[in-house]
Amino acid sequence: MHSDHTAGLTSVWKHPIYCSEVTGRILHHKLEVNKNLIRPLELNVGHKINLDERGVVTMTVTLIDANHCPGSVMFLFEGYFGTILYTGDFRYSPQIFQEPPLNHRKTIDVLYLDNTNCNPNQILPSRQQATEQIKNIISSHPMHDVVIGLYTIGKEALMVELALEFKTWIVVSPDRLELLKLLELEDVFTLEKGAGRIRVVQHSDVNYANMKHLNRIRPTIAVLPTSRPEMKWHKENNVYVIPYSDHSSYQELSEFVDILRPFSIEYLVKNELCEGYFGDYVNPLNKPLLKVNIPIMVHRFMNSSVWCEPYSSRKAAQHPTVRSFHHIPKGFVFENPEENTQNMEDFCKKEQHFCVNSHLRLTRMSPKRPKPFHKKKKECVKKGYSIIPKCNHHTMKWYMKAIY
Repeated sequence: MHSDHTAGLTSVWKHPIYCSEVTGRILHHKLEVNKNLIRPLELNVGHKINLDERGVVTMTVTLIDANHCPGSVMFLFEGYFGTILYTGDFRYSPQIFQEPPLNHRKTIDVLYLDNTNCNPNQILPSRQQATEQIKNIISSHPMHDVVIGLYTIGKEALMVELALEFKTWIVVSPDRLELLKLLELEDVFTLEKGAGRIRVVQHSDVNYANMKHLNRIRPTIAVLPTSRPEMKWHKENNVYVIPYSDHSSYQELSEFVDILRPFSIEYLVKNELCEGYFGDYVNPLNKPLLKVNIPIMVHRFMNSSVWCEPYSSRKAAQHPTVRSFHHIPKGFVFENPEENTQNMEDFCKKEQHFCVNSHLRLTRMSPKRPKPFHKKKKECVKKGYSIIPKCNHHTMKWYMKAIY
């Protein structure tokens, strides 16, 4: 769970989050997200999620290990909209197709693909091969201290393997140690300075000035396990850039898409060159793109306050119960409003504050504070409001076309 995926997630976050168990622990302990809003889901198992108040419209979501960083998962969505696979950041492994749900070769309508390393000319080794490169570098500098530049989370398996290989503690910061304890890894990490030969620092701390300073005190090498390019000053200052990547290589992406054969691909990183690379792997069947019409009840449910309310029990998290609907989505017009006459009648009884008087004064009142708006008729219609004197059977059809 990298910081570029967690913007806005703090103690004041108010929406439910479906994630892996590991990610849930990190969200609560590190970012202080309300525990009642975190919905951890078991991997490789389909979970039924209600998309309306009564559970008439549902979807199935399955979490798949993304082989990226601790807790990272891919999401497989199946519902009225078709079948969508969202990879997020991931490192492809053939093992993905040996376990459910992808071992059944599901038909994927839309693939959202992590194309971070979408360069045919960039050859990335496997992570195990990159790990062996790092071991060789450390072994060839037996009298040097070793600094490893990492981001906040990721590459923990590499650190454990180095600790076991060189029989040394890995020295980390207090914040990193707290995170590592949540991941329940082997006990090879310590806060004690000088207790181990290998020390982990932030990636940005491996810079020209710091390396000059460290080598004045004691011979030191630095390792940057990243697929980012090497810079000129790196070699001059004992900095080794090793292409250890948690993202799939171009060759791995090609194999993944070729096996999956989706009907369409959306790329997570906008790259015009990349968009032309995988066209040959798209499903050759001339299946028309699925035109998705969002059900009325789903519109209401997703715009209701249910997404801002915490649930205290796991049962409620799996089958949430929705309170009375108050917020009215605007801008969608659905036909056949006669089918919803009874619903509209109930609405008019409870939501009189959405009526407009004959002078075109639109009063949209909340329980606490009235909010009058003076609009011309065309402006009101554009915003999805109907200009009506009051809620009654005569004007009901107008009203439903605006709000349903």
